[in-house]
Amino acid sequence: MKAFRVQGVGGESPEAAQLWELGCLGLVEEEGAIVAYFDSERELPLEGAWETLPERDYVAEYQAGLGPVRVGRLVVAPSHRAVEVTDGDVVVWLDPGSAFGTGHHETTRMALASLTRLDLSGRTVLDVGAGTGLLAIAAERLGAWRAYGVDVDAATVPVARENARRNLSSARFALGSLDLPTLPGRFDVVVANLYAELHAQLLPAYAARLLPGGRLAVTGILTRLKGLVLDAVPAQLEVVHGEEDGEWTLLELVRRP
Repeated sequence: MKAFRVQGVGGESPEAAQLWELGCLGLVEEEGAIVAYFDSERELPLEGAWETLPERDYVAEYQAGLGPVRVGRLVVAPSHRAVEVTDGDVVVWLDPGSAFGTGHHETTRMALASLTRLDLSGRTVLDVGAGTGLLAIAAERLGAWRAYGVDVDAATVPVARENARRNLSSARFALGSLDLPTLPGRFDVVVANLYAELHAQLLPAYAARLLPGGRLAVTGILTRLKGLVLDAVPAQLEVVHGEEDGEWTLLELVRRP
């Protein structure tokens, strides 16, 4: 097991989010630094130092420390933890494996909150950059008729499928992106937790996958880069809501008729 240490940043920093995107297996905060676990050394676009760790299951230790997350009536809970629920709660049992998306990060929480504000009954939902599958599974548990997730990282797809099986969810996952030919046409809702530069590139493709009146929620946007996304919004989309949590932004848009 290898560890990559980045000094002077915390677990909610952009560097931490980037390490998840780069495939780290787990991440912890230690005395003014973050330590990300990888199975082997690799080139990373961050300033830091590699360390060789003794043989311990650091990923299991990290996952054992995760607790449940509540977003409205939605509760995201690790499968190894007991959780208290009340009448009307919707529980998603989740193990992250090597994928990003446990509900603990601000961007994931904002995306979940966006889904809980919608009436998903009978709707179709597409999660772009699905990771653990959390958003698609949550959408299905919140009443969506069909929920799909796509991701360009092949390692995430079996993780998402296993999480769907664990929740008896019909959400389906595939390797690919918005241009995947097996996706069933257009959707009522598209949600994507990626990053600002990629959202700016994908906005026309998001619009093409939305039904008229359909809703788009994009997050993973550093607030200082929000303008980059807003400047790229095509004529088919209208921004109807925005919110911030810490240094992160979520935008909601509607597909014009």
